[in-house]
Amino acid sequence: MEHLNIFGLFFMVIIMIPNIVFAFKCPNGFHNAWGNKKVELLEQIGRFGCFVLMIFNIPSAWFWFSSDEAFALYLIVNSVMVICYCLIWIIYFKRNSVFRALALSIIPSFIFIFSGIMSHSIFLLLVAIIFAPCHIMISYKNAVLTNDMKFRNK
Repeated sequence: MEHLNIFGLFFMVIIMIPNIVFAFKCPNGFHNAWGNKKVELLEQIGRFGCFVLMIFNIPSAWFWFSSDEAFALYLIVNSVMVICYCLIWIIYFKRNSVFRALALSIIPSFIFIFSGIMSHSIFLLLVAIIFAPCHIMISYKNAVLTNDMKFRNK
């Protein structure tokens, strides 16, 4: 079980719940208006890398937490971030705004980077650094372009 991070699995499951609910309730709810294929590819590589590396620890590239306090900080900060993420999903469920797009992209990016740093997971940190700017940029561009299209259609 030393290769499985049960806490990372828990955080990933909680983060995925609002995304799954959104996918079922709004099957046409996300339109990728920006369409930058290179950035999208890097984002997907980073996304799936973060998902896997939050849950599974690669020997010799993951060094656990430096102290019990560091582990406690990891749990507290990630718990607060996951709660914030879920609250933003609930509050802004059907509203497309730049704030929602940025919040829902920055929070998981922060969780992945913070988790990589705190757990000394080299590969998690690397894929999180790839994921974060790509995910934030795609979310921002799509929110701005979608809002711009709605404004022009009025």
